[in-house]
Amino acid sequence: MSGWKAKRFWKETSVAEIDGGFQVLLDGRQVKTPAKTLLVVPTRALAEAIAQEWDAQEGEVDPTTMPVTRSANAALDKVAAQRDEVVAMLASYGGTDLLCYRASEPAELLERQQQAWDPLLDWLATNHHVRLAVGSGVMHVAQEDAGQELLHTAVKKLNNFEIAAFHDLVAMSGSLVIALAVSEGRVDVAEGWRLSRIDETWQEEQWGKDEEATELAEKKFKEFTTAARILGLCRNVS
Repeated sequence: MSGWKAKRFWKETSVAEIDGGFQVLLDGRQVKTPAKTLLVVPTRALAEAIAQEWDAQEGEVDPTTMPVTRSANAALDKVAAQRDEVVAMLASYGGTDLLCYRASEPAELLERQQQAWDPLLDWLATNHHVRLAVGSGVMHVAQEDAGQELLHTAVKKLNNFEIAAFHDLVAMSGSLVIALAVSEGRVDVAEGWRLSRIDETWQEEQWGKDEEATELAEKKFKEFTTAARILGLCRNVS
């Protein structure tokens, strides 16, 4: 027997301002998260994007077509419930950041990594006062505790909704530094994604593209782009 699936029961979707933020209404009824938390978000732009996703549903409700709603749900049901753990997990990427692990050979790849990644590490040092150490190969590169604490502070400054979106920037790129650079406007989404795939691009140039890997990369880029969009919606207070 197939599982029960929610179907569209509402005709009108709207957004209303309340104490503490904005909520989405379905025929005047308040939307709640899977954990039954009232779905209240910090900006009208974010609420309107969620409302658009609900309004686009026809027949059965398909959560896979509602990334903004899912991100808001995660912020309220998951991040809020274990905020300290999530912040620590994201900040820990700074201890093993992609940008800190360089190829030992060939020289051409190492040069490409240096040209792509060194400017971001310089930006991190200037703007966050953290200078990450760089090494070659797969051996662990030790980072200073003081720098890791500063990165933890940078992530902790984000609100729960920003953290939910920021999580996907980090997870899709494998880099806390790239996620911070996109989040703070140092690079745009396309450039951030390009920087996260220096090694993969090199391999493709040498050996050709793998259809399955290319399809997975396209899926991740879409999620990366969506995460950046949601982060912007969280900050759009107009």
